[in-house]
Amino acid sequence: MIITTPATFDLGAQTARVLPRWVLGGAPVTRTWNVLRSRDLTSDIVVWECTAGRFECHYSQDEAVIVVAGEAFITDEKGEERRLGPGDLGFFPAGTSAVWRVPESIRKIAILRETMWRPVGVGLKIWKRLLRIAGKPLAGPAAPAQKGSESVAG
Repeated sequence: MIITTPATFDLGAQTARVLPRWVLGGAPVTRTWNVLRSRDLTSDIVVWECTAGRFECHYSQDEAVIVVAGEAFITDEKGEERRLGPGDLGFFPAGTSAVWRVPESIRKIAILRETMWRPVGVGLKIWKRLLRIAGKPLAGPAAPAQKGSESVAG
């Protein structure tokens, strides 16, 4: 088990500007804390915050988010805008894009997961079920994220 508190987030935060080609307004700056990486390296939990601005975000991984503070208005590929505020949950599938409009600032917890080819995923589920039936332990707990991990933009 790994437990962390917001006070530890100031240690090791990575600050970066949103990629200039994605910025549509303002000068948004992000801070990212890589909190946890799964043992199989397919999932990460990060805390991400961003200052005011408007920018595109292109998702290369599945991303589930829970907003902790602030708000953002997200416009999807169909042109529909939705507000995300404290306590709201959002999901952005890999391969999609959205425009984020952050009026003041936002802080979110994001769970990032690499997508895999469906037959590989089914095979993995079958393998894990067989291990459980055989009484073999599954993989151990997740590990704290390593410094230098890729940061998240959006």
